[in-house]
Amino acid sequence: MARWLGAADDETAELRTEPTGAAVRGAAVAAAGGLLAAGALHAVWVFSPWPLASRAEFAAVVVGVEEAQLPSGPLTLAVAGLLGAAAGLVATGARPTTRFARSRVVRAGLWTVSGVLAARGLGGLAASGLGLGSAPAEFRHWDLALYSPLCVALGGLSGYVALRTRRRRA
Repeated sequence: MARWLGAADDETAELRTEPTGAAVRGAAVAAAGGLLAAGALHAVWVFSPWPLASRAEFAAVVVGVEEAQLPSGPLTLAVAGLLGAAAGLVATGARPTTRFARSRVVRAGLWTVSGVLAARGLGGLAASGLGLGSAPAEFRHWDLALYSPLCVALGGLSGYVALRTRRRRA
């Protein structure tokens, strides 16, 4: 099982890991905290359109679709779970001295989190900034002001953690 997880058990290739610095720990705390908060918000949205008054307003402002096109509760809950898992990957990846944190699964997951968030953020900035698609003006406003920049920031922080904690040959 250790080999499947990609644990560094090969005695011929020594890998060195350095203690994480304050900047890496800070980036990991910020990214994991942001991802956990976003996951919690998605979990709330399964049951409520909070902070908006109605599901129709929520659909237009937060999701950018008509109310009938809102994602299902289970799908929204799955997104909440994935955001929680992403937070766990970032927090785990920031501790490269543990065997599991050095595993290929965690390393690949950390880079995947970074890439997906960066793609969502940059894609959202391009689509909303250029007026592509049929999203309502309210959604485009919030996508440019909050949703996309937050994704870019979380993706950048996650990528920073992945880069600064990578395995190095001794």
